[in-house]
Amino acid sequence: MALVGLGLPARAETLTVGIGTQDTTTNTATVGVVLRQLKLIEKHLPKTGKYAGMTIKLDWQNFTSGPPVTNGMMAGKLQFGAMGDYPLVVNGYTFQNNPESRSELIAVAAYNLHGSGNGIVVHKESEFFSFEDLKGKLVSVPFGSAAHGMVLKALQDKGYPPTWFRLVSQSPEVGSTNLQEKKIDAHADFVPFAELLPFRGFARKIFDGVETRLPTWHGVVVRTDFAKQYPEIVEAYLKAVLDAQDWVRADPKRAAEQISAWTGTDKEVVYIFLGPGGIMTVDPTLKAPLIDAAREDVKVLQKLDRIKEFDVGPWVNDGYIRKVFAERGLDYDRQAASTANYEVSGEDGYCKKPVTEPRKAGEIWIKDGDIQPYASAACTLAALADLKAKGRAVNVAYVFDTARGIKLFASEAFYVVDGKGGISPYLLKQDAEAAKGAGKVMPFDEALKAAVTGG
Repeated sequence: MALVGLGLPARAETLTVGIGTQDTTTNTATVGVVLRQLKLIEKHLPKTGKYAGMTIKLDWQNFTSGPPVTNGMMAGKLQFGAMGDYPLVVNGYTFQNNPESRSELIAVAAYNLHGSGNGIVVHKESEFFSFEDLKGKLVSVPFGSAAHGMVLKALQDKGYPPTWFRLVSQSPEVGSTNLQEKKIDAHADFVPFAELLPFRGFARKIFDGVETRLPTWHGVVVRTDFAKQYPEIVEAYLKAVLDAQDWVRADPKRAAEQISAWTGTDKEVVYIFLGPGGIMTVDPTLKAPLIDAAREDVKVLQKLDRIKEFDVGPWVNDGYIRKVFAERGLDYDRQAASTANYEVSGEDGYCKKPVTEPRKAGEIWIKDGDIQPYASAACTLAALADLKAKGRAVNVAYVFDTARGIKLFASEAFYVVDGKGGISPYLLKQDAEAAKGAGKVMPFDEALKAAVTGG
């Protein structure tokens, strides 16, 4: 057991607290890697009362997916665990038959209300452009992950049998390599891989979790036996989570660079998730739509006979996070009811106007420079073309999906160009085709040539 001294007097005691993280899963950054690297929990650990003289040791354990975290928690080696929505549900279900302890959901890490974050990618040279194109093909996914849940939900939604394609279990690392080497037809994965692999130049997204119309999110669970005996440590953890959220938002460029250095995920990919208007909204509150989504996850897993009865309600405990909010003078209920993110803002230096509609805006990350905001997709592409013409190096450009408001890599989007200066980006080719009207659907390179000044 990693937990030493549970139930013993506090004299000269060492308490080892196991924390299961997923460093490469970008939307768990503020409940894992940021806390560890900045030593944020240590700032809030209790030192008085039963904790006087006690040494609290944090045992950080990193995993690439959620199921091993649950295994560690069941074995008593981990007290806290961060994981995605479907693994969280399985965690709660698994613990309900554990005689020693239950688990409870105490906070959200980050979420996308529309389901973006999970996705299916193919090799960039693939002839496949849609979910339907994968019939009978070899598709890999980390079994038991949030992405696996997305795939199962998509099959059920479309009325396709589980044998629609040949689904095999591969970790993100193995699946990525096999896709690059064209040993598989497609790879489904969770944050950040559906964005990371296209960014690295060998993959193209053909299905996004938004198409399941179900929120995707990651959260934190804790063993109830530990939480009841050491509630002050649970609160210390959650105080650190709030600190980490503030740290990211205070300087998202710095945060992306630091998280990249700690995890190996490209900074431009970290930023698309956690930066202003990012794919993921960092917010620890336990929101009703996310809890409702967990109930839907239960139904998906029950249809496949992967779990039986599990009541989500009693598993959710917002008591600890409410107390932390109250101590900081924050309105928990107000934030829990809000789905607002922080947004792109500032003055567009190319089109000479302020950003007034953040989800129609864009950004360009200048190499060895700042991240510049632009008022529209048209201004972004025109500015990008201008920078290239002047020989200025650029790390990446971002735009937003016209229909869904999701942040995109400009180079990976499809564009509807109307010939009147209007340029509308879309995540999915079929969305662009459906919206083109009198316009023309163009890939990035053609849209860049068609870009005009002004929005």
